[in-house]
Amino acid sequence: MSESSAEAVVDAASAVASAATGAGAGWRRATGIAGAAIGVVAAGAAAGVAIERLTVGRGMRQKARLALDSAGPYGALRGTPGKAYADDGTELYYEVDDVEPEGGPAPRRRRLFGRKAPAPVTVVFSHGYCLSQDSWHFQRAALRGVVRTVHWDQRSHGRSGRGVAQVRDKEAVSIDQLGRDLKAVIDAAVPDGPIVLVGHSMGGMTVMALADAFPELIRDRVVAVALIGTSSGRLGEVNFGLPVAGVNAVRRVLPGVLKALGQQAALVEKGRRATADLFAGVIKRYSFASRDVDPAVARFAERMIEGTPIDVVAEYYPAFNDHDKTEALAQFAGLPVLVLAGVGDLVTPSEHSEAIADLLPDAELVLVPDAGHLVMLEHPEVVTDRLADLLTRAGAVPAGATVNGYGSTSSTAQPG
Repeated sequence: MSESSAEAVVDAASAVASAATGAGAGWRRATGIAGAAIGVVAAGAAAGVAIERLTVGRGMRQKARLALDSAGPYGALRGTPGKAYADDGTELYYEVDDVEPEGGPAPRRRRLFGRKAPAPVTVVFSHGYCLSQDSWHFQRAALRGVVRTVHWDQRSHGRSGRGVAQVRDKEAVSIDQLGRDLKAVIDAAVPDGPIVLVGHSMGGMTVMALADAFPELIRDRVVAVALIGTSSGRLGEVNFGLPVAGVNAVRRVLPGVLKALGQQAALVEKGRRATADLFAGVIKRYSFASRDVDPAVARFAERMIEGTPIDVVAEYYPAFNDHDKTEALAQFAGLPVLVLAGVGDLVTPSEHSEAIADLLPDAELVLVPDAGHLVMLEHPEVVTDRLADLLTRAGAVPAGATVNGYGSTSSTAQPG
């Protein structure tokens, strides 16, 4: 992206922001480019990744999306539903995948000593920004029947309710709040027993915030931690793969544009749908690094991200610049820790994972070549393999347990 292109991004974004604060008619004229503008500002290279889509008719692309939606099984796994409530009253949705003994539930027997058997290890998965619990589809499928798992949707994401503090009190979202939300989910879904915490991107930050606010929980109950494609701070320095001019343009106008678009959410969503092809290119560029990702998986990622309302996108964005939980990492010292990232991650670059590993010298650091931000969808076999090893080291699963690798999402890979 050249300096002149970066200036064009600034001009386009400024026009959208001005339209949002102006008369209704002016805003309506701008909604056609609103979705495109937010993609351009966020990515800085949307026009380039969209070129290939201009060679195929819109009707054909729509049919292809429908076909992928109907054929892809991704996100279809469901568990036992539950609800937790955050400290501001926000309803947090979670699902539990329990493990039954072979042959079904064991019959009740009187115990001469003790009230009940020890609680099993539970693995709690926290997803990232603009995603949902379904982003763990491959790992969830692989671990079913092997270990008890909890998957939850962060506030205002997936099936969880809109943040009460954000809607009622107009409070900004904070990573600290997300840490307290995770504590509420643990209290409801895992009231006792050992825990393994797994977080991707914003979910990893949520895990750090939990450790910062509730160190006694980490000390008493957490037996292992996995931090995937995440950061402990300094996110304001991320360049998103852009040259200096593009980065400066994004940082200068994006907060204002997001705020303006968030205030006109209903109209922006219409413009967003109208520019679905452009968004698809941007999403793919910033989600994956390899060229042969299964189209159904890429479409699955699109659906999750597109399903996040623009006002939610806007209200979360400022929290990342404020995020700094470097000191909280000390709470994980002495635990089995997995730190994993894609080498081609443009959202939370792998250098941030390396910085985390430097502070936790006993952690296993895994850098996955040819992988982007959604590494658990792009190379699920690698993530699942390292998680299985972590669970074995933590005593969460027997050393001889068989964990299904659940194949690869490469369009050229063979199943198995």
